[in-house]
Amino acid sequence: MEEQGVIKKFLYVNRKAPYGSIYALESLEVVLIGAAFEQDISLAFIDDGVYQLKKNQQTSVSSGIGVKDFSKTYRALEGYDVEKLYVDNKSMEERGLTVDDLIVDVQLLDDAQMAQLMEQQDVVLSF
Repeated sequence: MEEQGVIKKFLYVNRKAPYGSIYALESLEVVLIGAAFEQDISLAFIDDGVYQLKKNQQTSVSSGIGVKDFSKTYRALEGYDVEKLYVDNKSMEERGLTVDDLIVDVQLLDDAQMAQLMEQQDVVLSF
């Protein structure tokens, strides 16, 4: 018999750039679904995934990308009680980014802290 009302810890790991594939947008949609079911949601941004949180993304037709900028949706996550956003410090440094370049508040983690975060989860999904 399945237990009712069990809250699981989900970590969504975002590794891909925000545009050029569906991974980033799909991850965001899955996060919102998980939050609707009141699960314990965390997001981690690693590798090119850190670009998903970058401020002032240019995605208009004139930029050549021609897709809607969905990065502002990350600011709405707090309204869904999704407040645990983690970013790999090394990935930020390798891309010349600082927390001031990001659209939301995050916690920077080193490799050991990121590994520990992943170990504490019931479910880890990578996008």
